[in-house]
Amino acid sequence: MTLVVGLGCQRGCDVHTLLGLLDTALAEGSIERHRITALASLDRKQNEPGLLALAKVLRLPLQCFSAAQLAVFEHRLSHKSAVAFAHTGCYGIAESAALALAEQLSHGPARLLITRKKVAQATFALACAD
Repeated sequence: MTLVVGLGCQRGCDVHTLLGLLDTALAEGSIERHRITALASLDRKQNEPGLLALAKVLRLPLQCFSAAQLAVFEHRLSHKSAVAFAHTGCYGIAESAALALAEQLSHGPARLLITRKKVAQATFALACAD
């Protein structure tokens, strides 16, 4: 099974915040960290130090997508953020990115296993595909 974590974050969000959000959400879903296949986000976050540090700590690839690539998942989001749309051009980065990468890696349909979880500086979602 392919498990992909989608992440969105404010500029300057540190690795400890992201790791805390990830670990809390995975614990709530009874999913072990080592089962995660990859991390996904928005292309303008590809050089974000906190995301890069998280990928390094977890030893996982980080794949980033354009707003246009993420926009096609809009109808499948559990939450549509007007703020996210105003800043990025898509209504939900974490959920959209998780779905996009899970489908890309599995070459098949994906679904949200854990819908959007949010802290002040970041969002998390988990998608899975068989």
